[in-house]
Amino acid sequence: MPEQNIKTPIYFLPGLAANPTIFKNIQLDPIFFEIFYLEWIIPYYNESIVDYALRFCGNVKHENAVLIGVSFGGIIAQEMSLVREFKKIIIISSVKNRNELPLHLQLAGKTKAYKLVPTSLFAQNIDLLSKFAFNKIIEKRLDLYKMYLSVTDKRYLDWAVEQVVLWRQTSYNPNLVHIHGDSDSVFPIDNIKDCIVIKGGTHAMILNKHKWLNKNLPIIINK
Repeated sequence: MPEQNIKTPIYFLPGLAANPTIFKNIQLDPIFFEIFYLEWIIPYYNESIVDYALRFCGNVKHENAVLIGVSFGGIIAQEMSLVREFKKIIIISSVKNRNELPLHLQLAGKTKAYKLVPTSLFAQNIDLLSKFAFNKIIEKRLDLYKMYLSVTDKRYLDWAVEQVVLWRQTSYNPNLVHIHGDSDSVFPIDNIKDCIVIKGGTHAMILNKHKWLNKNLPIIINK
């Protein structure tokens, strides 16, 4: 009797305020991989990132799964790996510790300036949310990104922004795989260490560098 092929479960986590459609261009061989998409859940009042990650792990139904997180999803993926064992953690357009955050975000955490971010306006105006989440994206692309940025609950937005600027992580798992674009304006490459660099990759490269990702993710996953 032939040996049955066991597929590797892959769970994708989108970026801040984004929905899983950002992964629409990622195509992995269904013979070897089974794909699942995690959607943001609304945090409880004053919920810690540790408790949120633990609760979020409840949506992962497979043992020995691979987590692939984009931007803020990469931060949550790392927090999830602290409370549950995964086969591999891959982060894209993200950071591995708070030292890789740009200086203005680190200062925002220290000065509490992040509390001035008008997330209530973002919840009402997706154009503002698009510009905040993707930084210097040219105007003609905003309509495209409106499709992907759909989580506008104020409690979630307030909580997520706070978790980024107050993230306490100072080290990282050496087995973590970090993929980063050299043109990322949200998390500049100058602050990033020990990563696979994608030439011309922006913070939104999950959308437009899919050919590289589709070719190389299977290799990275199985390495």
